Amino acid sequence: MKTILITGSTDGVGKLTATKLAENGHKIIVHGRNSEKLKNTISEIKEITNNDRISGFVSDLSDFDSVNKMISDISNEFSSIDILINNAGVFKSRIEQNQDGLDMRFAVNYLAPYLLTNGLLPILKNSDSPRIINLSSAAQATVSMDALAGKEQISSNEAYAQSKLALTMWSFAFAQNHPGVITIAVNPGSLLNTKMVQEAFGRHWSPADKGADILVELAVAEKHAPNNGKYFDNDQGDYSNAHNDAYNQDKIDQLISETSKILE
Repeated sequence: MKTILITGSTDGVGKLTATKLAENGHKIIVHGRNSEKLKNTISEIKEITNNDRISGFVSDLSDFDSVNKMISDISNEFSSIDILINNAGVFKSRIEQNQDGLDMRFAVNYLAPYLLTNGLLPILKNSDSPRIINLSSAAQATVSMDALAGKEQISSNEAYAQSKLALTMWSFAFAQNHPGVITIAVNPGSLLNTKMVQEAFGRHWSPADKGADILVELAVAEKHAPNNGKYFDNDQGDYSNAHNDAYNQDKIDQLISETSKILE
C-alpha cells in the first residue's frame, strides 16, 4: 500500500480522490487551508472507508512560509512518501494577490506545487517508485514573466491559464531532471462539477468523479509508469500534447530561472 499526499483535498476532486484511494487501503495525507474543515474531512474519510490511516496538514498555499512549514512538518512525520498529487488550485479569489504581491493563481497553482515538490523530494526519493501527479488544465496560455513576477496585472482567466501552463512546463522539466520519479501532468477534465468551477462558470459538463477516477488511476496504476514527463488529457481520455510552449526548452529554462528568483 502507498503513502499518498493530496493537496487541496478537503473538498471537490481532491476529497473524492482521497476517499477513493483510502477505500483501496492506501495511507492518505490530506491537506487543507482550514483546520476545522481538515479535521472533519479526516473523520469523514475514516468513517466512509473504514481506513484509519488518514492524517492531515494545514497550510495556506498562497503563503510560502506556510508551505515551507508544511514541508518540514511532513518530513518530520514521514520518512517516505510514494505519491504526491498537486491538486490544489484557485481560479476566482477574493484576494487577488498574496502577501508577496504575486497573483493568487500563480502562487497557488504553480509556485506552491513547485516549492512543495522540491521540498519533499528527499522523502519522495525514499520511495521504491515515487510518482508525482500535477493538475494542469485544458486552459493553457503563454506565460508572461512579468505577470508571474507580479509586475503585470492580467485577468483571472488569463492568470489561471498561464499558471496551468507554467505547472505543465515545469512538470516536463522536473521529469527530465529526476528520471527516477514518474511525473505526469493531467487535465482531469473540463468543467467538472466542483465548487471552483461553479464559482467561475456557474455550470458544469461532467461529474467530479471523472476527475477523481483519472487521478486515482494515474497515481497507482502500473500501466502509467512508463509515461514520465507526459501530459494526460482526460477530455480525450489519453495522453496528448500540451501547449507548444511546454516543449520549448528556452521558454522552460526562462520559466525555471524566473521561478527560482521569485522563490529565493
